[in-house]
Amino acid sequence: MNSIDLIVFFLYMAGITIFGGSFFKKNKSAAAFTLGNSNIPGWVVTMSIFATFVSSISYLALPGTAYLSNWNAFVFSLSLPIAAIIAVKFFVPLYRRINSPSAYTYMEQRFGPWARIYVSFCYLLTQLMRIGTILYLLALALNAIIGWDIATIIVVTGIVVTIYSMLGGIQAVVWTDAIQGIILIFGAVVCAVYLLFAMPEGPGQIFTIAAESEKFSLGSFSLELSKPTFWVVLIYGIFINLQNYGIDQNYVQRYMASRTERDAKRSAFIGGMLYIPVSALFLFIGTALFAFYQSGAGVLPADLQNMNSSDRIFPYFIVTELPVGITGLLVASIFAAGMSTISTSFNSSATVILTDYYNKYFKKTATDKEAMRVLYLSSVVISVLGIAIGVAMINVKSALDAWWKLASIFSGGMLGLFLLGAFSERKNVLGAIIGVIVGLLVIVWLSLSNVFLGEDAIGNQFHTYLTIVFGTSAIFLVGFLVSLIKKPTT
Repeated sequence: MNSIDLIVFFLYMAGITIFGGSFFKKNKSAAAFTLGNSNIPGWVVTMSIFATFVSSISYLALPGTAYLSNWNAFVFSLSLPIAAIIAVKFFVPLYRRINSPSAYTYMEQRFGPWARIYVSFCYLLTQLMRIGTILYLLALALNAIIGWDIATIIVVTGIVVTIYSMLGGIQAVVWTDAIQGIILIFGAVVCAVYLLFAMPEGPGQIFTIAAESEKFSLGSFSLELSKPTFWVVLIYGIFINLQNYGIDQNYVQRYMASRTERDAKRSAFIGGMLYIPVSALFLFIGTALFAFYQSGAGVLPADLQNMNSSDRIFPYFIVTELPVGITGLLVASIFAAGMSTISTSFNSSATVILTDYYNKYFKKTATDKEAMRVLYLSSVVISVLGIAIGVAMINVKSALDAWWKLASIFSGGMLGLFLLGAFSERKNVLGAIIGVIVGLLVIVWLSLSNVFLGEDAIGNQFHTYLTIVFGTSAIFLVGFLVSLIKKPTT
């Protein structure tokens, strides 16, 4: 990278840290740290929800996916309106009525303390893996661009995000999310426009080459369940986005941080809808990159001509093709996407530890000073563990990939239990427990049967996207049927 690009990048890192830390004076109580005293402007919450949808995974993986294949991944975005409408109609009013900083207070109200502990603990585990994975991906990108040591990048990035998210609490998180969301959109637009006018025969050449290679295809419309067809991805997207909107602390906390229920509904809907055109923009960049290098406008090195390296092509393009200064902006926008997700995970995890564990089982009437001490300590512990996981991924990636499968098993149980509580009027603890057990067995069977049974495993007849669909459905249906058979508890 040119020295000007480095200056742009470091100015961004320093600026976002100072800006986030500037909320320290407004962050003297637990209510301010976790919910911003429920006085955050609607547009800021909207951009924060949008930025929570977008991570460095989206910024790097979506262009890589479009370069490698087609726009099948866009079907996931098309499922968002369904989940967003359900969130606005049911989820936001539900959580505003409960009026708790934690999404998992509701689980205890419906099924008892075990449900709250189970779901909140699973959430913390998945957030740790999320933090570590994104730190690792950010480090990979910067290592490819600048050549710095991966472990050093992980540690420094983790510390920077920890500092401003601790000092400023949720207010720093959502305001920096808003700024980072704007930066990443601007960076992506700049890159897309540059690609359009960098083609030897003009912008139309992108669409000609892409059409010839069927790059704009949304996938097969067949009913086959073993491949990522349009319908499989759509159903998968509905379930994942219901999980985001319904049981993810990152989103629920923003519902509660909004000034009014109307603001919360508007932010939930618009924040999700904004991701649709932006994800299309990322996919277009991948398609345009394919056309750019197919046309001979640019030349890829030998190690990137292998299609398995498609995720590295966008960073390579940023460094080798974009004008000085713009490269620094694009690198900053990639970090913006990742940092917004990491800071959200830090704050939400600390909130869960305080609300679902400390206040519940150690000291229900903690003073603000005691609560803030717990929040700060929790943030540090979560950040240290997340950084450690990111560093560990450098050498033991395969082991952590296996852990990711276990994390998906847990998250499937979370969604199924929430839907059982939200859409079943009967309160039956036994039905919920049996439903969770059956659902988890289904998910484990679908995820791991091929390990023991090989290619003949029944699980191989279904695409992995359907694992959460079948597991969640099993929890809901079994729990509901048992609740009908057994007299409901009071």
